[in-house]
Amino acid sequence: MESIVIVGGGHAAAQLCASLAEAGLGAGVHLVCAEGVLPYQRPPLSKAYLKNPAELLQPHRADAWYAQAGITVHRSDPALAIDRAARTVRLRSGTELAYGHLVLATGARARRPVGWPADLANVAVLRNAADADACRRLLDGATSLTVLGGGFIGLEVAATARALGLAVQVVEVAPRLLGRSVSVELAEHVLAVHRAAGIEVVLDARLGEVEHDGQRLIALGIDGRRQPVERLLLGIGAEPEVGLGQAAGLVVDNGIVVDAAMRSSDPAILAIGDVAGFPVSPPWAPAGTRLRLESVQNANDQARTAALTLQGRSPVYAALPWFWSEQGAMRLQMAGLMPAPGTAGATRHRRPGASAASFSILHYVGERLVCAESVNAPMDHMAARKLLETGRHPAPALACDPAVALKSLLA
Repeated sequence: MESIVIVGGGHAAAQLCASLAEAGLGAGVHLVCAEGVLPYQRPPLSKAYLKNPAELLQPHRADAWYAQAGITVHRSDPALAIDRAARTVRLRSGTELAYGHLVLATGARARRPVGWPADLANVAVLRNAADADACRRLLDGATSLTVLGGGFIGLEVAATARALGLAVQVVEVAPRLLGRSVSVELAEHVLAVHRAAGIEVVLDARLGEVEHDGQRLIALGIDGRRQPVERLLLGIGAEPEVGLGQAAGLVVDNGIVVDAAMRSSDPAILAIGDVAGFPVSPPWAPAGTRLRLESVQNANDQARTAALTLQGRSPVYAALPWFWSEQGAMRLQMAGLMPAPGTAGATRHRRPGASAASFSILHYVGERLVCAESVNAPMDHMAARKLLETGRHPAPALACDPAVALKSLLA
């Protein structure tokens, strides 16, 4: 069998290694990691890993597992170039790896503000272990933290910093938190919870002058006022790491463009995870929709699809999208995709939980459940996922009563 080269060290790459090994195809696989560690769990980086200096990275699998599976791991040796004609990948060390199939699982990098120096000592981002170690140093001995950006990572770190006793301010230029991720109703709840925890949240912020001395960020202009900054976390989103594929001539459009089998514009090259822009079919989205998702579920399920493609099968990626975020004591879980604004027949219904801090918001298009957002309600989340995955939906008489609908359909 021709060699398979996987470029990347995140969840997608780790799952693809596991799926190939399970299929008996581990021998001859090369895993190329830019980082010096084996693939590890990313979600704890913004929470337990930051809170506890003794917390260690959690590898998906040990060195011995990769060796037993026949997978060669290249650590601290990033891929620099692809020669599609020769079907080789050149690594920083000068090593040339020949491939029958190449899989790009290069993930995404933190977005940085235009014009800011890249190495200010008191400014950090959070995407990988090295970033998390820098964030640990950032929080160590600090009394205050400014978080620029009200997305998942920014809010998770804000909650962690607040739990450590820091004064925390979140600055978001949009009118609300989590604008691309959750409903307005859920965003309002998240805002209230963070403010109740003592986190200052500034929405619709107008950013002005950036003051720095070349070494440290000193102050930000916010809504016309000079705001001193002790430590700052950038949480303004991420950009797909498409450079390697783009330089090789692959089609790129908000990620490396792939088909439903994870094949790029070059059939010998696949892309999976945060870097892949893939077609989404009904019922999750209207026909012709193309998305790029940053989630563990998406990375794992696309890796499983790619493994089938590499076995010569013809899979169609149609996994249910689902996400989660832990922000202090608040656990958010989302399943499905919310209907686009203005979608005809779109309604939402709130299902109360056991307490004011526990509830779900169920989104319908007509009589069809398309999305569920749950707060501290894991059973609702699992029930909604089951309904969405099986395509079972409440009868018309039950559609306006989500509690009864969920119970009746799971009976």
